[in-house]
Amino acid sequence: MTGDLQGPHGLQDPQGPYGLQGPQSWEGLEGRARALLASSPVLDGHNDLPWAMRLAAGYDFDKVDVAAAQPALHTDIPRLRAGGVGAQFWSVFVPAQLQGDHAVAATLEQVDAVHAMVARYGDALALARTADEVERARAAGRIASLLGAEGGHSIDCSLGVLRMLFALGVRYLTLTHNQNVPWADSATDSPAHGGLTRFGEEVVREMNRIGMLVDLSHVAPATMHGALDVGQAPVIFSHSSARALCDVPRNVPDDVLGRLAGNGGVCMVTFVPAFVSPACAAWRAAARERLAAQGIPEDDFAAGRQVLEALEAELPRPRATIAEVADHVEHVREVAGADHVGLGGDYDGVDRQPLGLEDVSGYPRLIAELLDRRWSDAEIAKLASGNALRALRDAESVARELSAARPPSLATIAELDGA
Repeated sequence: MTGDLQGPHGLQDPQGPYGLQGPQSWEGLEGRARALLASSPVLDGHNDLPWAMRLAAGYDFDKVDVAAAQPALHTDIPRLRAGGVGAQFWSVFVPAQLQGDHAVAATLEQVDAVHAMVARYGDALALARTADEVERARAAGRIASLLGAEGGHSIDCSLGVLRMLFALGVRYLTLTHNQNVPWADSATDSPAHGGLTRFGEEVVREMNRIGMLVDLSHVAPATMHGALDVGQAPVIFSHSSARALCDVPRNVPDDVLGRLAGNGGVCMVTFVPAFVSPACAAWRAAARERLAAQGIPEDDFAAGRQVLEALEAELPRPRATIAEVADHVEHVREVAGADHVGLGGDYDGVDRQPLGLEDVSGYPRLIAELLDRRWSDAEIAKLASGNALRALRDAESVARELSAARPPSLATIAELDGA
C-alpha cells in the first residue's frame, strides 16, 4: 500500500493510509483482524483465476506459477495466505458466447485446470467437496479449493451434465450469467420466462437432491424468487451486493434479502466497484454504452479492455473504497441477518478492485473496517466463513434426505417446456 491512498472513509489521514477515525490505531485493528482470520479464515464465494489462467497462459502453471508473486493477477498463493483465505470457490466460468457442446467442453477444461492446479500445489491447496473436507484442509494448513460453475449454459439443458459436474467437484451452479438461458432469466437480459420455466424449477430441485448449491448471482429478481419458492436447501449469492445501496441489476433487492433467513441462504458481498459504488456504476454504464456501440460483448474481456482504457483516458475512472464495501456488508446484515452474509470478492473477474482491496491480500483491511464499526468477533467469524460453511453443510443434509426419497431426474427441457 502506498501512503497517498484514500482510506476506507475516503479521508486523507496524516497518521496512516486509511483515514481511521475510531479510538484504535489502524495498525492495531488490522492486527486484530489478522488474528481473527487465523482462527476463522475467509471462505470466499467467487474467484476467476481459472479463466484468467486460460487467457494468460493456456492453463500452463510453468508459465504463470501462482506459488510465486504474480502482479499481473489479483490472485496467487502468497497473497491468499496474506489475506487470511482458508477456502476458495474457484469459478469454472465460460462466456455465454459459448453454447451447447462448446460450453460444456470449455467448462470441463476449466474444471480440469482447477484439478491440475490443486494437484500441482498440493502443499498449499486441497480439493474440497464437502464442509467437512473444507475443515480438514484448514486443519492441515491448506487452502480448501471448491468449484463453482458460473452460468446455466454450462450444462446445455442437461440434468445428466449437471450431475457429472457435481461428480467432478462442482458445488454450485450460478443459474445464469449475463444472458438468459432457455430455462431462466438473467438480471442483465430482457425477460423471457418470467423467472424460471418448469425445466428451470426441475434444475433447482435436482441441485437440491444432489447437494449442489443454487447460486442466484446474475439472475433476475423473478428467478431469485422462483428458486426460493421451489428450493428446499439454502441458496447463495456467490458474488452480489445490495441493490438498495447501488441500484444495478446485478445486486440483490431487499425483498429477496429478507427471504434469506427463512431459506438459510447467504449473500456473499462482492467487491466489484460497479456493484458497490454508484459513481463507479455510472462510469461502467458509460463503458457499456461504448462497448455496445462497437459491437463488443460485455464479457469479451480482451476486446473490452482496450475500449475501457480509451474511455478512461477521456473520463477519469472513480475508485470504490473499503467503506463502501463495508456499507453493503452491513446492509445485508441488517436486512437478512448476521447469519446470512458472507464475502465473494470476484478477484480476477474484473480489471480493478476498490482501494485497499486491490488483490486477495486485502481481506484483513475490510475486517479491520468492520471492527472499527463495532462488529463482534462472533459476527466476523460468521461473515468470514461460518455462514457459507453452514449453508454448504445444510445443503448436504437436505441432499441426503432427498436422494433417499427419489431417484435422479430424467426430465428434459422438451418434455417440461416444449422446447
